[in-house]
Amino acid sequence: MNLDQFQKDLVAYAATIGIDKIGFASAEPFFSLKHQLIRQQQLNYQSGFEEPDIEKRTHPELLLEEAVSIISIAIAYPSKMDDAPRGVRGARRGIFSRSSWGQDYHSALRERLMQLEAYIAAHYPDARMRSMVDTGELSDRAVAERAGIGWSAKNTNIITPEFGSYVYLGEMITNIPFRLDEPMEDQCGDCRLCIDTCPTGAIVEGGQLNAQRCISFLTQTKGFLPDEFRTVIGNRLYGCDTCQTVCPKNKRKTNQIHPEFQPDPELAKPLLEPLLTISNREFKERFGAMAGSWRGKKPIQRNAILALAHFKEESAVPALIALMEQDERPMIRGTAAWAVGKIGTAEGFAALTERLEVEADGEVREEIEKGLAFYTELQKG
Repeated sequence: MNLDQFQKDLVAYAATIGIDKIGFASAEPFFSLKHQLIRQQQLNYQSGFEEPDIEKRTHPELLLEEAVSIISIAIAYPSKMDDAPRGVRGARRGIFSRSSWGQDYHSALRERLMQLEAYIAAHYPDARMRSMVDTGELSDRAVAERAGIGWSAKNTNIITPEFGSYVYLGEMITNIPFRLDEPMEDQCGDCRLCIDTCPTGAIVEGGQLNAQRCISFLTQTKGFLPDEFRTVIGNRLYGCDTCQTVCPKNKRKTNQIHPEFQPDPELAKPLLEPLLTISNREFKERFGAMAGSWRGKKPIQRNAILALAHFKEESAVPALIALMEQDERPMIRGTAAWAVGKIGTAEGFAALTERLEVEADGEVREEIEKGLAFYTELQKG
């Protein structure tokens, strides 16, 4: 079969299986990315969730012998939720970021990449392929940029003209010499809204992210959240969309295309208090199909506690006191104590005072003392 015709047929087939954009890039090493990654490591800007081996991240030939080209795919996800429930006093709600709405995108993209692999193999039996999504060695964004899917924006996301930055990315390394697409010209211009609006200043400069300060990363950590971030996390349970929602290129990009990514409002914006006591089994049954559940319930519970403190939700104080007194996990006990003090009720002050007398864990005691200090300041004010 003529390769040019096959490539056209492959692009047409991709559209029939729910792939919104497809591009073809060279499998040459990503030398400029390599320099960026080395610099990130030197500055300690990496999240720690990435593949640690920079060579594997930048040399496709280490991942597939005879690598010649890389197929990049993008699938749009919705930015708008219909019938979103509103949180009210006594029934506050948290929020999962848009990338976690609906079906876990890892499985959705892997399924489509497997279909692409099967299609290619049927026409090219000698084809060699290796696909990956998010957790693979390669940088999805670097591949997508080279393949002309979109441009790499100042907020480090790939922005497509059609769908904005609300796209999931995946790729397939192949030994087939496809015709390559041209990278897209940067269209951010002088705009710096994402940089100026980032709640924690995580976007150090255009295209440079300090993941250690990024709320999206912070919501996924499992330990105590550093004090400076506790008051800016708001009601975010998983992820952060600020640098996307303020982007002019995302205006009116609702992307309500794929039914499997449409959110269940009660999962995407769940009530906070039930999360405090949810069991592992209940958590997996309710949230297990969402991308935001991958770290388990502990970070979500911690973030729910912080969200209740953000709202100063007095009705949650008894539940928070119960966590402070009974939960086996020091991080949850301590965060609950901090939240009780932040909300600042007399009931909470009495419980903090009593708990300080019996709490044995040093870190938890520190959090109790912070909570007591909050209450004292409130009384002065």
